[in-house]
This record gives sequence, C-alpha cells and structure tokens, in this order.
Amino acid sequence: MEHKSIDLAKQFARRRYSPGMSRPQKGPFVLGIEGGGTRTVAVLFGPRGQVVRRASFGPGNIALLSDAALGALLGRIARSFPKPHAVGLGMAGLRTDADRKRVEVHCARIWRGAASRATHDLEVALSANASTRSATMASVLVLSGTGSCCYGRARDGRTAKLGGWGHLLGDKGSGYELGLRALKAAVFYMDRDGAWSALGKRLLAATHCNAPEEWIGWVQRAPKEAVAALAPEVFAAACQRDRIALDLLEGAAAALARDACACATRLAGPEAAVEFLMAGGVLLQQRSFQQRVAAELRRLRPGSMVRRCRHEGALGAAMMVRNLTAPASPQAVMKSPPEPIRARDLPATEGRHPKSGRLDRMGVAAAMRLMLAEDRRLPDALWAERRKIIALVSAVVRALRAGGRLFYVGAGTSGRLGILDASECPPTFRTKPEQVQGIIAGGHTAVFRAVEGAEDDGDAGAASVQRRGVGRRDVVLGIAASGRTPFVWGALQAAAARGAWTALLCFDARVRRRGRVPLMVLAPRIGPEVLTGSTRLKAGTATKLVLNLVTTLAMVRLGKVVGNLMVDLDPKNAKLRDRAIRIVMELAGVDAARAQAALESSGWEVKAALRALGWR
Repeated sequence: MEHKSIDLAKQFARRRYSPGMSRPQKGPFVLGIEGGGTRTVAVLFGPRGQVVRRASFGPGNIALLSDAALGALLGRIARSFPKPHAVGLGMAGLRTDADRKRVEVHCARIWRGAASRATHDLEVALSANASTRSATMASVLVLSGTGSCCYGRARDGRTAKLGGWGHLLGDKGSGYELGLRALKAAVFYMDRDGAWSALGKRLLAATHCNAPEEWIGWVQRAPKEAVAALAPEVFAAACQRDRIALDLLEGAAAALARDACACATRLAGPEAAVEFLMAGGVLLQQRSFQQRVAAELRRLRPGSMVRRCRHEGALGAAMMVRNLTAPASPQAVMKSPPEPIRARDLPATEGRHPKSGRLDRMGVAAAMRLMLAEDRRLPDALWAERRKIIALVSAVVRALRAGGRLFYVGAGTSGRLGILDASECPPTFRTKPEQVQGIIAGGHTAVFRAVEGAEDDGDAGAASVQRRGVGRRDVVLGIAASGRTPFVWGALQAAAARGAWTALLCFDARVRRRGRVPLMVLAPRIGPEVLTGSTRLKAGTATKLVLNLVTTLAMVRLGKVVGNLMVDLDPKNAKLRDRAIRIVMELAGVDAARAQAALESSGWEVKAALRALGWR
C-alpha cells in the first residue's frame, strides 16, 4: 500500500463531510487499526483527517491470537499513541458476531471512555478505497497477498465474499499457492522431462536446500508465510521466460479474475459494470501480474473499472467510527447480558446448594456421600417428565422411519454429550452416521477444548442447522443446562423455520417457549449443583440419561432390538463380533461354529445371519 499522508487526509476529509455541510474546524482524534496475517498497522487521524502518527506492530489475525495475545497487541498499540476519542478496527480472522464482541470488549477495557467498533479487514480495505462511483456501481476488492480473497459491496449495501478459507482450503492466486504450486511443478517436470528448470534453481536457493528431495521435509515444517515468500521467485523466473513459472502466473491470474467476477455477479448480475480494487502484496508489488489480472477482469467484465488500492485499511477503520461519540465500556459492548443479572433472575443451574456451602472443608468421604445422594435424585426428576420424554421418543421414531434425522445441538458439556450419544448409534444400532448427528458450538475444536464466545453466537447456531440441510422430516433437540444458550436458541429457531420438530432439554423449569419455538421444553427439576454452576455434574449426568432413553427406546421401536439383544449392532471389533456370535446362538439355537459361519457369509450382519439360519 502507498502511505502518503496527504492522500489519506484528503480521502478521510472527503468522506467525512456530506455535500452541503459546513466543515467544522475542530473534531475528534480517531485511531484506525488494520490487523493482518503478518502485521498490524495503526494510524491516528486528527480533527481534519490529517495523519498524526502511524506505526506497525505484529500479526493481527484474531483467529490465531489467544485472548491474552490479542489484549497484549492492542495494549502495545494504545501505549504508542495519544488517547483517541474513537477506535475503529478491521481485523483478519473476524468472522462472527462473537469475534466482534471479543475485540470490542478488549478495546473498551484498554481505551476506556472511547467509542470503538470492529469488523473484518476486507470491509475496511474496501471502505478506504471505493471511489465515489461506488454509489452507482458495485465495488469488489480483489486481494492477493499471503492469502487471497474477493469481497464486494453492492449499491444497496449487500455484501458478498469468495475465498478467505485459508491456505489449506482456499487462497487461489495467493502468494502461498504460488509458492506451493511452484515446488510441486518443479519436481513434477524434473520427474517427467529429466530437466531442471530455472524456477527449480531459484527455489533451491530460496529454501537453502541442496536437493529437491530436501523439500519433502522443508514444506512439512514451513509456516505458510515461508511458503508464500517463494512467490517472488516465481515472478523472477517468469522474467527469465521460464515456461513453468509463466504457466503458474497465467493460472493464478485467471483464478483471481474468475473469482472476482463471480463475486461481482452475485452483487450486480452478469453484465453490469463494476469497480474492481486490487489489494495485497502480490498484486501491488508485482506490476506485471497486476496488469495481467486487470486485463483478464476487463475481458471477462467489459466496461468495468479496474484500479489498485491506494490507501491502507486503517483509513477505512477510522472512517467507520468517525461519527461515533458515545463512549463504550466493557458492559456496554457485551450485549449478553446487557446489565448485571439479579439473583432472582439467575438460571436454576446457578443456584447455591444449601448442603455444600462448606465443600472446600468437607472430607472426601462426606463430599462423595453428598454428590452421590444428589445423583440418586435424578431418576425421579426424569420420571416426573416421562410424558414429554415419551413424546420426544415418538417424534424421533417418526422422523427416522420417514427418512429424517435426529440432531443434538449444544455448547460445552451439553454439546459434547450430544456428540457422544450420536457417535455411539452406528456401532450399537447400525444406523448410518448421518441419521443421528451432534452439533457443538465452536465446531470440532470445541469437542476437546473451550472455544471463547462460541455459545453466545446465535447466528452461528442458525447457520449450523441450515448448512446441514435440516428440514421437515428432522428432529432437533437443543441441549442447554441453563436454557439460555444463544447458539442453541439460534439453532432451534432456524430449525423450526425450516419445518423441523424441535425440543429443548434444560434444567430450569422457568424457561418458556419463544413464540412457537420449540414445540416442547423438557426441564427436569434436578436442583442446584453441589459445585455451584458446574453443570458437568448433575445436569451432565441427567442429560446423558435422557439421551440414553431417547435413542435406545427409539431404536427398540424401530425393530433394532429383540428381547434385550442388539440384533442390528455393527461388529467392527473382536468384542462386538463375539457378542454377535452369542446373539445368533441365542436366537437361532445353533452352536458357535454355525453362528460364526452364518455371520461371515452375511458380512457380519446379525439379522441376515439369523434369516439364513431360518429364524423369523
């Protein structure tokens, strides 16, 4: 990016004042911050939009920063500047409302009394560089740096994004992809043609390797920035007319242009002219590549404007907050909850147990006696809700018979228990893996460790069921011990809107339906936890009991059990194969040898083996 203060000042001033408004001589100081994968840039703008100070810091991709690291980064920035009236941030890795809240809470603590707002880095880069023509045509940012992405905004404010999936899933036309494809191409053509290319020679020198065989270990250990740093060698080899490098650049330019035009089509239809803005180190530092991409964009989208970005995203971040005057605070930023919760409004799961007030001073035996006594209360609490549990079982049976599915949705312990129960159904009842599924806030990572803020993102909960294609034949059971988890409610509301049968399992009898969602609230009265608020204890145990009842009794109704024997188990290990043999022996009245032979000939399917032996 170019860093001309006068350009930044003119851009800020031009967008700050609307036509017909008088320009005030005094105004606030605004700090704009753009956090990227390799560095973070902060710029302080004065009352007239002039650049007061600019500084660079370490990486600012919040998806890769812990809370402590994010706080440390913003703290270093704060100590490097006078206190601003407002702070705008555009941060790489910011994808969800929970991500935004996380950044804004840190800002409110570090810049007390200053207004703040956070968004992703693509948004602020587009805002900083879109021309006045963006009021009449869509603008699309085409970014190629270490990674790549296309992001655009239509005249009516709609946005669209293609890419941004990281170096393993996406990043077409990026520095990383160029570097990796160059390594692959160099060894491929060496194997095929027996010739060592100019590109290969440059790559060996850049990686400090003596032979291409060393790349096997190098590329496995190298961070993505190191692989992306090989991109300049591709450009240098292309200048030497290396055919491999030229082909790589041609393919990368075509991929970027196609993605940018696809983004434009989503915003402005297939033919309207749009404004393309090129950004990122690869495009801005390699003029020949920039020209190649621009030519392809004009060919694919005739009449469109194509130009390079001239301003940093920090300018767009500052523009975002230039009119904010209301001070922010950690409490104001965190909208859930908006104010301290009164004791009487706390969920039942946060109540203090009257017998465990001295838990830290109790002997182990006494504490064990109390915990086990509390667990013995659970069956009676669940039996009191038997009519609702029966209704839930019946709904699951109807869904599975009709080709539908059962989804568990939860966060933390609740989500992990849902995944556990779902994972046990295929080996126990030979269900297909998709028939019973668990969804946890925070995704795969949250199965093993906590993901900050994931449970507070209702939009993510809604998206999780939409992406699984939940529909009218499905059942969605939300699991939330407190009954308040936004991720779960978002999923239930989206599932209900798509026609699914919905229910909520919680442990606060005061929880009510929101409109017609869910169809049923199942809230056993299990009382407070021995360890206040630790719902992995009684609430977790009660949840496991309910899920055991639901799937076991549903599978019994679906004919997967005879007597008390699992005739649809999937014997994939020695223990289960031994069990299958004993089941066939018991039901068909044959010895172990005949039972095993029948199972082996039927592919270890118990029902098929029984039919072969004449059992009905």
